[in-house]
This record gives sequence, C-alpha cells and structure tokens, in this order.
Amino acid sequence: QVQLQESGPGLVKPSQTLSVACTVSGVSITTTPGGWTWIRQSPEKGLEWIGVINSAGNSYYAPSLRSRAAISRDTSKNQFILQLSSVPPEGTSIYYCARNGVYGFDDWGQGTQVAVSS
Repeated sequence: QVQLQESGPGLVKPSQTLSVACTVSGVSITTTPGGWTWIRQSPEKGLEWIGVINSAGNSYYAPSLRSRAAISRDTSKNQFILQLSSVPPEGTSIYYCARNGVYGFDDWGQGTQVAVSS
C-alpha cells in the first residue's frame, strides 16, 4: 500500500521561503515511472498544479511558479521536497503531494496547511 504524508512549517511570514516535504512509504520514489507531484489549494485559486519530479530526479514546474519553486528529493528518506520562495501575504494554501499514474493521480497525501502571516 502506497502512502504519502506531507509535513510543513504550519506558518511562514510574507516574503519568506516555505518548505514542505512528502514522505512516501510502500514504493520507492526513484522507481515510480510517472513521478511525484505537488499541488496546492487556496480559496482564491482553487487547486493549482505546482510541479513534478520524475524518477530520475528531474523537476518541471508550472510556468507561473517556475521562478520561485524548486522540487528536490532525499532518497535516503524516500522523500521529495518543495521549496517556494517569496511567499506573498495572500499565499495561505493547503499543500498536497501525489503519485502520478497513467490517467491521473493514483495516491494523494492528506495535505498540510501553510498559513502566511506576519
């Protein structure tokens, strides 16, 4: 059984960099063909695709976030990490990680909320 668990800081200040991690169990992140995705949800924008890291460790991003997002991985922890810089004041969101499948996302984490407030 594949399980994903997000973890994050809970609260960041505007203009800071947030970092959220997704710990995966049940499968290796280096052998999953479809790769692993970060998605966020906010009242203003709804669900927003952030980016993906594939089994080779290559990352791809939504054009609107490419300059601020970075997805990396820690294979020793079977974990992939999103860093998002220059978080705006209205940037409170729930961050989800997901495992890519053939027709969409096969598995999701429960999400972790990151509030932005000074």
